Formats: sequence, structure tokens, C-alpha cells
Amino acid sequence: MDLTKDTPAAFKSNYDFTETDEKLLSGMKSEMQPCVDEFLDGFYAHVWKFGRAHEFLKNDATLKRHRSQVRQWYMALFDGNYDMAYFQKLYKAGAVHVKLGLPTHYVNAAFNYVRLFTTERIQRFYADDADREPRRVAMERILDINLDVLSSSYREGELGRYLSLSPLEKALLGFLKKISSYFNYVLAGALVMVAFAAIGLFGYDVYLLASGQTTIEAGILTTLGSLLILWAAIELIHEEIKRLQGGSFALQAFIALAIAAIIRKILILSLSTTNTQEVMMYGVLVLCLGLAYWLIVTKSKTQETGPRVELS
Repeated sequence: MDLTKDTPAAFKSNYDFTETDEKLLSGMKSEMQPCVDEFLDGFYAHVWKFGRAHEFLKNDATLKRHRSQVRQWYMALFDGNYDMAYFQKLYKAGAVHVKLGLPTHYVNAAFNYVRLFTTERIQRFYADDADREPRRVAMERILDINLDVLSSSYREGELGRYLSLSPLEKALLGFLKKISSYFNYVLAGALVMVAFAAIGLFGYDVYLLASGQTTIEAGILTTLGSLLILWAAIELIHEEIKRLQGGSFALQAFIALAIAAIIRKILILSLSTTNTQEVMMYGVLVLCLGLAYWLIVTKSKTQETGPRVELS
């Protein structure tokens, strides 16, 4: 929605949102607004499932303020007054989301909960009402309008940032994106080569063990070390595939490969009695890398589940 060009009436007409819909929504106020606390409890239980929710609701004060704003928005759904002021307020809320860097996916997912909640309540409260279906349709339309206005903030924000670039910057940005995609595939190919090299290393260790060119103890340890490197390389390839499909950079996979390589080195050095200090140094390095790996994985799990916050 362009608030400088579209009037509320014109915008609502695109959704076939009529005065009858407005009256149906305002007529549901007495049943739907008393559910606001139940709605909010379910809303935040749903929101905390988002991986980065805690980044935007950092403390109790922020959460309390946000809860109050969501309460006001929910109550306004059933006021029956959807004028320019209503749309401007929605647009400003979307602009705040853009400024904070809130992913559009979170907005869409949150609206999915709102849609399910309101539809279920309409089905419950108006089970024997002849206007139950028109009420549901009116609810769907006002939610679609709300989501459209909020999304327009994202579209205009992204367009504004792009239009602010000079022609040279736009050309450079396009070139870098294209080159980056090529480099990603080069990296994937290099990881496959590393995996094949690890297979060759494993085969060579097996050959040395089978031919008797190394002791059984040394052969088993080096073979296990090679298998560990191969496993880490395969995991790294899996993570790179996920990244090519739109996932994030998996630093922990690279750390796992480094840990595997150092452990193999330790296994080999452990057979010698003259490299005790070197083995201890490698051990400290593995400990540091292991701690870094644990911190990254722990942070990732925290982002997936979100912190537990008591809602008062």
C-alpha cells in the first residue's frame, strides 16, 4: 500500500472489504476482545519458537511494551473503524520492524497464529450463527489487509535502500553477487576434492597396515584418524549444501574438521615418547577448539528455542 497514493477505501476495495465486513467485525467485539489475554499468551508461546525472537524481545521491559502494543492492535481489529489513521499506524509498525531488522518470515508466521486463533474462536462462538461464514471471511480480509500494509514497509524499505545506490554501486553489487555465487560452487567443489583426498589417505593407511610397513598399533590409530577426517569433511560438504540452499554459514563444521585433523596428529605423536610436550600443545589446541565448538552449538540451540520468559 502506498499511503501517498491509495486511499483506505480504494485499498479495501482490492480485498472486497465492505461496510458489511466492518459491521460484522465490530459486532464480534463483545466475544473476541475478552479473549485478548488468551490470545497474547498463545501469541508469545508461538513467537518464542522463532530462532532469533530473543534478539528483538531482549528484556522484560521490552516484552511488556511489545505486549501492550500487540494488545492494542488486536483490540483495534474489532473496532470497525479502518480509516487512514488505522493504516498509518500499521505502516509505522512495519517501518519499526524494518528498522529493527525483523525478518518478514517472523511477521508471516505470527499472522498464521493470529489467523488460526481468530478462526477457531469464530467457529466456537458462532457455531449456530447464520453469519458465521461471513464473519470468518471478514476476519480473513482484515488480516490480509494488515499483513499487506506491514509487508509494504519491507518492500519500500528494500526499494529505498536500492534506489539510494549510485549506478556504479548498483553495477558493483550485481557483479559481486554473481561472483559470490560462482565462488560458492568453487568452494563446494574444493570440499569434494578434500573428501576424496581423505579417502585416499584412509586407503594409504590401510595399505601400510596390511603390508606390514607400520605396526598394528600405529596403523590402527592412523587409520582411525583418517576416518575421523573423512567424517568431518563429509559433514562440511553437507553444511555447504545447506548454505547453497539458503542456509547460514556453518562455522562449527570447519572447527570440527580442524579438531579431527589435530586429533589424528595427536594419535600419531602419542606413539612416540619424545614428543610429549608437542602432544600436550596439540591437546590444549583441541581443548580450545572444542570450547569454541561448544559455544557456537549452544548459541545455535538457544536461538532455536529462545529463552524462557515469564509473562505477567
